[in-house]
Amino acid sequence: MTAPVVAGVDGSSSALAAVMWAADECARRNAPLRLVHAFSLPVEGHLAFAGTGEDVRCAAEERAAACLAEAAKAALAAGPDVEISTEPVSGGATSLLIEESQHARLLVLGAQGLGNVRGLLVGSTAAALASHGRCPLVIVRGLAATDGPIVVGHDGSAASEAAVGFAFAAASLRAARLTVILCRPGFTVESAYRTARFAAARDEADDDAREVLHRWQTRYPDVRVERALPRDRPVRALMRYGAEAQLLVVGSHGRGGFDGMLIGSTSQALVSHAPCPLVIVTSADRRAGLIR
Repeated sequence: MTAPVVAGVDGSSSALAAVMWAADECARRNAPLRLVHAFSLPVEGHLAFAGTGEDVRCAAEERAAACLAEAAKAALAAGPDVEISTEPVSGGATSLLIEESQHARLLVLGAQGLGNVRGLLVGSTAAALASHGRCPLVIVRGLAATDGPIVVGHDGSAASEAAVGFAFAAASLRAARLTVILCRPGFTVESAYRTARFAAARDEADDDAREVLHRWQTRYPDVRVERALPRDRPVRALMRYGAEAQLLVVGSHGRGGFDGMLIGSTSQALVSHAPCPLVIVTSADRRAGLIR
């Protein structure tokens, strides 16, 4: 059975944009689309609690059904031939999405949920999913350049190697060129004041990346690859190149990340500010065979 693309739905315009992106991706991958919505019930004694427990549950289920029906209509418009299924689930959104990721090809979210503080909920949810989810996470925000490249950041970490693999597959699927941003600590304008020092660091980064890129280039010989080593902080470089990209791909943790951290600082910044759809890939995704 083909693994589905799963999109989280909450009734917001941001979630609908994510659903439409997911439907288009399903059409491209010939994959089914699964729409899920988590709803919670107020507890007795809460100001919102009124009527019997059954009345409250019925009202919540009706709202969830309406939310999913609207999302399914948007998905059908974006991907008329895509197989679409919907399911409302009682419980927390993060735990639901982590469970869904166990069997998903991609997990897709909008950049901002309904009624939430800007950037707060999606950031915490993305952090939890990047740490505990079992498939690549897509945050749909900004506008994707239809003829732009796939842009991926590579810093030599295991997660960024997995991100490069995802990016190659995505570029091949879209017949797009691939831009690989070679990111290393210390490659900033401030610290690269000596030309010789920067040149040495650049050569080291090139040598380190060459083997990784060669492996994936052999698997996807149709992808045209461009490499860039900008004299800038990684997040600024990725933001700049992402402005003209179809998709921006990063690993969940960069080199030097700690096991206890939920999400790396660069990935975290991009969750809130990426100018195009963002994919966060973990090294576990590669081990699970989800890079395709």
